[in-house]
Amino acid sequence: QVRLVESGGGLVQPGGSLRLSCTASRQIYDISNMAWYRQAPAKRDLVASISSGGITNYTDYVKGRFTISRDSAKNTVYLQMNSLAPEDTAVYYCRVLVRNGNYYWGQGIQVTVSS
Repeated sequence: QVRLVESGGGLVQPGGSLRLSCTASRQIYDISNMAWYRQAPAKRDLVASISSGGITNYTDYVKGRFTISRDSAKNTVYLQMNSLAPEDTAVYYCRVLVRNGNYYWGQGIQVTVSS
C-alpha cells in the first residue's frame, strides 16, 4: 500500500509563502497525474495538477501565485504558494492518479493564512 505524506503547512501571514511537499512511501509506477486539492470547509476543490509529461494546470484563483512541480526521483510533488491570502486557508491534500485508474490521497495538511 502506498502512503502519501504531506509536509510544509502551517501558519503564515497574508502575503507570505509556503512550500508544500507530498512524498510517496515507495515508487509509484505509471503515474498519470499528480495534483493538489484543498478543502475549506466541506468541499474539496482542485488547486493544481501536473501530468506525467509535465503539463501543469491551475485553478483560476491561484494562477500566478502557486506553482506545482514534481521530482520523480524523490517520488515527490510540490506546491509553491506565494502571495498567500486568508482565502487560501484550508486543508491541502495531494493526490496521485495512476493510469489503471487507481488513485492515492495524502492525509491532508493545514494551511492557515492570518495576521
